[in-house]
Amino acid sequence: MQKQKNIAIVGSGLVGTLLAIYLKKAGHKVSVYDRSPDIRTIEFSGRSINLAMSDRGWRALEYIGIADEIKEIAIPMEKRAIHIGENPVNFQYYGKEGEAIYSISRGVLNRKMIDMAEGFGVEFFFEQKVWDVTLSTATLHIGETEREEWKDVNFDIVFGADGAFSRVRHRMQRQSMFNYSQEFLSIGYKELNIPATANGDFIIDKNSLHIWPRGEYMLSALPNLDGSFNAILFMPFEGENSFEKLKTTEGVQRFFQEKFPDTIEVMPKLIEDFFKNPTSYLVTMRCFPWTYKDKVALIGDASHAIVPFYGHGMNAGLEDITILNQMMQKYGDDWEMIFKEYEKERKPNADAIAELSYRNFMEMSSDTADENFLLRKKIEKLFSEKYSELWQPLYSMVTFSSDKTYNEALQIGDKQKDIMDQVMQMENISEKWDSLEVENKILELLKTQK
Repeated sequence: MQKQKNIAIVGSGLVGTLLAIYLKKAGHKVSVYDRSPDIRTIEFSGRSINLAMSDRGWRALEYIGIADEIKEIAIPMEKRAIHIGENPVNFQYYGKEGEAIYSISRGVLNRKMIDMAEGFGVEFFFEQKVWDVTLSTATLHIGETEREEWKDVNFDIVFGADGAFSRVRHRMQRQSMFNYSQEFLSIGYKELNIPATANGDFIIDKNSLHIWPRGEYMLSALPNLDGSFNAILFMPFEGENSFEKLKTTEGVQRFFQEKFPDTIEVMPKLIEDFFKNPTSYLVTMRCFPWTYKDKVALIGDASHAIVPFYGHGMNAGLEDITILNQMMQKYGDDWEMIFKEYEKERKPNADAIAELSYRNFMEMSSDTADENFLLRKKIEKLFSEKYSELWQPLYSMVTFSSDKTYNEALQIGDKQKDIMDQVMQMENISEKWDSLEVENKILELLKTQK
């Protein structure tokens, strides 16, 4: 048990709330501040992509003993369901039998975790706007507006868990030698809805992540407990098929009839949802350092916001807590060492999952409908099942295991891609994909890479 510290966490999202539970159980006094109202008292805003919980996220929840309770509000998705025009739905399983990612509503999960944190004794202060932080003294400056007089609240340690546009990071950015970048995609997203049937059943397959791949744009849908699906349209802001072109009821109706014809019957409130819900942006944010002495640390999206195409924004943030906790166990009350080792361990892995997430948009929006891609995946699956000690598919390394770091998985994945590029160039590969010749070719290429 560490010596008790008075700790503030700015941000009551998933990462901030789970971190609060960890710190409280470690014996600290923990206060969470958030500028927004208590999420448990407000209705859904139409700005929340459903989450896909995978192994790294479950690991963080299991350590603290709350994974089983969270699974009660999660739906397993063991496969992708690919919708291509008038063709039958093509199911692509993610991993081995029994392996699945889990769809969870962000709002439902956040409310539940705040309840849990309060049960452990964490104090929450909502509608408290933190405008600045004095890094050297871990002092929060709170006020109704940025220009009026602020109230100062002193702590021993402050964590910035306040998202991609963090106020805590904003203060850290004003230091010398602080590196920061943000990159917005030219693609945005809009949330839509596929409701349950009249008797509450799922109208499309419950245990799938549904994807309508269309190249530069796509539609996806994840299941909810009430039988509905949280659907997301990802598309460019400008261009031939873009949000700028969809300005009228007739235009939206025509677009969906032409591009996603099988969604018309299952999305009765398409027009209402399309014009009611905002068009949101996607950003990748990188920065370093993440800490200031033994006083202030960034965590989650505040230190490494990523695009959602690998489903690992939350999982990466929760894994931050796993690594921070390991450093707490290792270094005891030496918070400066805890912070230094935490950021040293996590920075390259945050950069790696950002890269993987960016790349995965192309796989989801285009490759999943490509016959060569599907053949490639069949070859990989066959080989990995026979030689599991030599080959684990990249997606499985990232999603169904935490043995490899994100950075290790990225590096191994790049080597595997190079091998598979060569395999796919073999003559008549589509006829002999499951032959001993192909198997030996992969074994030979693996030897040359060592």
